[in-house]
Amino acid sequence: MKTQILRTFVTSALLLGSAHALAVDAPGRTECIAPAKPGGGFDLTCKLIQVSLLETKAIEKPMRVTYMPGGVGAVAYNAIVAQRPGEPGTVVAFSGGSLLNLSQGKFGRYNVDDVRWLASVGTDYGMIAVRKDAPWKTLKDLLTAMEKDPNQVVIGAGASIGSQDWMKAAKLAQKANVDPHKMRYVAFEGGGEPVTALMGNHVQAVSGDLSEMVPYLQGDKIRVLAVFSENRLPGQLADVPTAKEQGYDLVWPIIRGFYVGPKVSDAEYNWWVDTFAKMQQTEEFKKQRELRGLFEFNLNGKALDSYVKQQVTDYREQAKSFGLAK
Repeated sequence: MKTQILRTFVTSALLLGSAHALAVDAPGRTECIAPAKPGGGFDLTCKLIQVSLLETKAIEKPMRVTYMPGGVGAVAYNAIVAQRPGEPGTVVAFSGGSLLNLSQGKFGRYNVDDVRWLASVGTDYGMIAVRKDAPWKTLKDLLTAMEKDPNQVVIGAGASIGSQDWMKAAKLAQKANVDPHKMRYVAFEGGGEPVTALMGNHVQAVSGDLSEMVPYLQGDKIRVLAVFSENRLPGQLADVPTAKEQGYDLVWPIIRGFYVGPKVSDAEYNWWVDTFAKMQQTEEFKKQRELRGLFEFNLNGKALDSYVKQQVTDYREQAKSFGLAK
């Protein structure tokens, strides 16, 4: 009997010791890498958790936000995998656009299996916007103009040909009976630059993400002709019509989330997974998410990993239809 009690005690002690060994404290230094210049969707994704982590007291010191533009995430992806694979306090923002480029092999020698997919913090939706003083009041007006003279409408976006912004514009071009490869498309780096170009009338429309337009919706400078969601969105976005309600079946959701380097330990990775899971349920986080025009989409750890890999497969098939992937 005494032997059995001793075994039980030793086993319990070992299990308790293992649990403590696996547990880790919050990283002393945290950093969010936004893989673009300031002002776009990656920036707002980092700022969302920068504020939320501090407000929910998940971390004690403010998270640093740094910018690493290039290839809709390609430069940051390569840097994390090759140069900074084991930094426990560093998370990198990604979007559906990152996954689309991964599906086309645009991240160099690395693929979807080379990082640890961490958490999603919301979903955004594609949209098409013009200046408030543009002659086109509806999506049909714009597509009619494109069909009449494709050179009349220059579309600006925050990424190159083959990106999700390009593919959204390409799908619109198809609906205007315009060859997507012949539409006038200007690529910028990040979501902020196309808006600046639109304001300066250097481009006539912007293909981007609705969250990037939220700061401009209350002014009198930009008109969003359509959002690519199934139904109208709530709150301050309720007045923005969908493409579907205007007769064009185009729906394009955009996940926003984070990954960490491939050599971050299980314990450090799980600290982040648990922290995101708790933070996503707080009112502070929900408020910050809404302020940035994002909608609830919470996947963490293994669930996000499965989702991301399926999305990359689906995007590859879409890219093939435009001759952009093998």
